[in-house]
Amino acid sequence: MGVAALGNPAFTTMIPQGFGAGVGRFSPYFEQGNWYRGGALQMLFIPWLSGQQNHVRPMFQPNTSREDLIRASKSFDLAQQLPPVDWSQALRHLPVMDIMKAVDAPHGIFADPMPVATGGAMIQRAPNDPAWYRGGLWHDNMPINIPGFWFMSWYDVSVGPNLAAYNYVRRTAKPEVADQQYAIIAPTLHCSHKKATEDTVVGERSMGDARLDYDSLTYGWFDHFLKGENNDILTKMPKVRYFTMGMNKWQSSATWPPKGAQPMTLFLASGGKANSLYGDGSLISAPAGADDPDSFNYDPMNPVPSYGGNVCCTGNAVTAGAFDQRKQEARADILVYSTEILTEGMEVSGPIDVTLYVSSDAKDTDFTVKLIDVYPDGTAYNLDETIQRLRYREGYDKPPVWMEPGKVYKVALQPMTTSNYFAAGHRLRIEVSSSNFPRFDRNMNTGGNNYDEAKGVVARNVVHHSHQYPSQISITVVKRQPTS
Repeated sequence: MGVAALGNPAFTTMIPQGFGAGVGRFSPYFEQGNWYRGGALQMLFIPWLSGQQNHVRPMFQPNTSREDLIRASKSFDLAQQLPPVDWSQALRHLPVMDIMKAVDAPHGIFADPMPVATGGAMIQRAPNDPAWYRGGLWHDNMPINIPGFWFMSWYDVSVGPNLAAYNYVRRTAKPEVADQQYAIIAPTLHCSHKKATEDTVVGERSMGDARLDYDSLTYGWFDHFLKGENNDILTKMPKVRYFTMGMNKWQSSATWPPKGAQPMTLFLASGGKANSLYGDGSLISAPAGADDPDSFNYDPMNPVPSYGGNVCCTGNAVTAGAFDQRKQEARADILVYSTEILTEGMEVSGPIDVTLYVSSDAKDTDFTVKLIDVYPDGTAYNLDETIQRLRYREGYDKPPVWMEPGKVYKVALQPMTTSNYFAAGHRLRIEVSSSNFPRFDRNMNTGGNNYDEAKGVVARNVVHHSHQYPSQISITVVKRQPTS
């Protein structure tokens, strides 16, 4: 993406796949698009960087003969072979900045002291650190003016920022180029769209037949733009082809979200006991009356484990995809809010925005949200997830702000996104907590740096919901004919 923004005439077109959106200065993702989410570190980059930074390889003299190079290729395996690491345990190490050292990973940009001119170690950079704007990392005040065929997946770590980037390019590129932006959103894991089968199972959930002829689409695209073939590929394809889970079918639209999609707002409510699957949390059509808040203890030494989700590259620490969340929802530090049983089917295709009114006895803490499709038998499949670090609640372009005990704060979380059909008999649910680990790093609740801390404090966190504090979720609904 950063190279595409340079405007080199030799860069004719692109097919971005499984990429990170970079820094979103003008989009809802005003932060480094993959490194942070909601101001919290996405821990996938620790295992990923451990295998990427500062590779060691054989070195040859500039005048080495071809004969000697061939001989050396028979003697050395030039592919890196790293020692195995149990990342499910390694990512628990504290402080976070020492995880690389603890697994004896190569030295590099993650935590080693770096010159100030280069931005310093990555783990020490805040979401709006100027260092993110150096080098080739794309951010959305860098123009993209080449045709793009964007491949995305619902269970990829970057699908939300990538859709924001896709819409940004369609909105800001030269008119003829803006009209040459196409997207495919598959119901698969990171870079796994070509692994779809007649019965595509993602995690535990069947998506049905999610196949597309990606090779034909890719070659057709490049034949048109690189060879100049008049193969009508642009007239045959919709601008956006997206897979709706639950309905288990490909759909098409000229825009994202689909034309005619409308927001629907649901409000959090309870009798003050929304803790766990067995609590009294609900999602209703109007704000509750008096405030009867829900509270829980968040202990960074006992965080909510990540189970499935939109993630990649974490080794054995997190298995991506859709999994039944009921075991997780038995925890008292997860608040559960569900709609009544739906009498008609409902397609949710587009952004999901969550606004919470919260308080805490800690200087800083996190709030997490997970979107769930609950089947008639109770099976609860995760669709997307988000997080917000409270110190950044006023924006990443401002200094961190701390919480005062008992004071209520309005917090808009980073948006989620999906395309899912909630059939009649299902429920829509959200989970609210303060950790999703090791998907995201733990907030130690101290107001410190987090990355250099080995001890945290327990936070008493509260979610308020009333006319005065209308905590809510806004979903994007596409009207369809009900189906069984």
